Amino acid sequence: MASPTTAASGSSSSREGTAKAMVFDQISHTIQSTSNLLHLMQQSSPSQVQLTKLPKNLLAKTTTIKNTGQVLEQMPQVISSLDAHVENGLQSVPHLRTVSQLLANMESCQLSSLSQAHLPEKEPEMGKQPPAKH
Repeated sequence: MASPTTAASGSSSSREGTAKAMVFDQISHTIQSTSNLLHLMQQSSPSQVQLTKLPKNLLAKTTTIKNTGQVLEQMPQVISSLDAHVENGLQSVPHLRTVSQLLANMESCQLSSLSQAHLPEKEPEMGKQPPAKH
């Protein structure tokens, strides 16, 4: 059974989809009307060369508008997914700090033990060196 929040978001998503479809239909209708108007103008205008290019350009953009509509329809899902990933990332921050601190402590301990292991070896070597000749 859907919760009130899920039902509300589904209803909101449905309204957004309907609104986007209406906008897409209006844009497509406007492009088609403009194209028809330009065809009429071509038949009666002295600058037919320039007008000939316009309908082709407008009709070429129809596919782009359809693709844009599809992208807009997918945006709520993409945003929701990104939001979930960001939330998971934010929940991981304390764990990352702990791991980072542990690694720093391990490195510090290793460096400390290495430096202590090398110091006693170097001191006797200094004593074995012959005195400098003048």
